[in-house]
This record gives sequence, C-alpha cells and structure tokens, in this order.
Amino acid sequence: MTEDEARERILSAAEELYYRKGYAAVGMDELRQAAGVSLRRLYGLFPAKNDIVTAVLTRKHGEWESGLTAAVTDAGDDPRARLLAVYGYLEDWFCTDDFRGCAFINAFGELGGTNPEVAEIVRAHKASFQEYMSGLVASTGASPLLAAQLSILAEGAQSTAAISGDAEVAVQARGAAEVLIDAAVAG
Repeated sequence: MTEDEARERILSAAEELYYRKGYAAVGMDELRQAAGVSLRRLYGLFPAKNDIVTAVLTRKHGEWESGLTAAVTDAGDDPRARLLAVYGYLEDWFCTDDFRGCAFINAFGELGGTNPEVAEIVRAHKASFQEYMSGLVASTGASPLLAAQLSILAEGAQSTAAISGDAEVAVQARGAAEVLIDAAVAG
C-alpha cells in the first residue's frame, strides 16, 4: 500500500468514525484497526490525533464546498433559484442515512473550547459559507444583510435536523428563506 493509499484509508476511516461516534470517543488503535494500517504507519503519517482531526476537517470543507457549488450551479442562472438551491442541498444531505449534523459544529462542540486549531478551522469554514452566501445575495441586488440571515437559517436548520432527526427542517428553512428573499428583493 502506498503512502497516499494509506493516508486515504486513514482519513476515510477517521471521517466515518468521528462523524458516527465523536472525535473524543475514537482512539488511535480503533482508527488504526478500521483503516487497516499498522500503528507505526498511522503515526508515521499523522504524528498526533490532532493532525488527523484537522486533516479530516480540511477534507470535509472541500467536500462541502464542492457539493454546495454543484447544487447551486445546477439551479441555473436565476439568482433566487440559486439561493434556494442551498436549502435543497441541505434537504438532500439531511435525508442521507448517516446524517448526524454538521461535522464542524460537532467538532467545535467537542473540541473548540480546548483546541484553538480546531476552533479556527471551524470558524474559517463558517466564514467561507457566509462569504459564499454573500456572493449569491449580491447577484440578487438585495442588501448584504440577507446573506447573514440566510446563513443563520441554514446553520440553524443543520443543528435542528441533527437533533430532531427530521429532514423536513430543510423544507421549512427553504420556506423561511423564500420569505426573506422576497422581502429583501422587493425592498
């Protein structure tokens, strides 16, 4: 197994285990076993658990951005439809069998208070989403305040869906987003 293959196996196993069980609950031996690599190989690629956590979050950020961008692009050229596609993306995600909330919110809740590096990665991820929403809102001609409102709505939907186990939350968030968008564009 090449170094790249081992790294991929470790990150895939870590992503699945951390998301399902939590960051603190997964030890290096469990991760090694799930990835099918030796402990020596694991520590050779990731000298500390924090290195794996940050690599997983960096990878999740890329997955989130590419998935969201694809959903928005698929919505076409209409600025309103592109904004609402964000909530369609959330609904699709909430309907997956393994949905357990936002990995970034989960990481911040578990580690953010004691791990400044994780806290910074989470903050950067959330700021990136806010910036993306700002770009979408700018194309509608609405006030930049709408981006903050729609971002908060999306973040709240993620937390509520994770706690309630109800994917319908995304539909409700989309309905609220429609009201906000229509009011902002009309004003």
